[in-house]
Amino acid sequence: MSMGSDMYRQQILDHYRNPRNTGELPDPTFTHEGYNPSCGDELAFDVELAADGETVERVAFRGEGCAISQASASMLTQELPGMTLEEVKALDREDVLDLLGVEVTPMRIKCAVLAEKVVQDGAKIYEGEADVDRTSTED
Repeated sequence: MSMGSDMYRQQILDHYRNPRNTGELPDPTFTHEGYNPSCGDELAFDVELAADGETVERVAFRGEGCAISQASASMLTQELPGMTLEEVKALDREDVLDLLGVEVTPMRIKCAVLAEKVVQDGAKIYEGEADVDRTSTED
């Protein structure tokens, strides 16, 4: 195991134990939640857009689950502010895995991408492009 991956493991544990931007926003532009049935992860995100209606201003999340799902949610809340909804919707699995910085086993991919999928579905619902009650990693 390289020093690099060890450092990332520490970072994941730190985000898991001390998640950033948890809780609720007082006046979110949209809120969406989702779950990963295979692991039992549950996440809900509040997103507040700037006055332009395009750019993410603030993000908060709450939920429970494994270290990978919680760390990726925490990390995502730090990455999203300043991004436009188009940029958010363009994120893919690789972007999340780059954030985490560790090899994620196929079984754990769904844990890693849950946060991203929840925020992306929330953005699509907000923009009238989708109608999803709760996001699931099974879809």
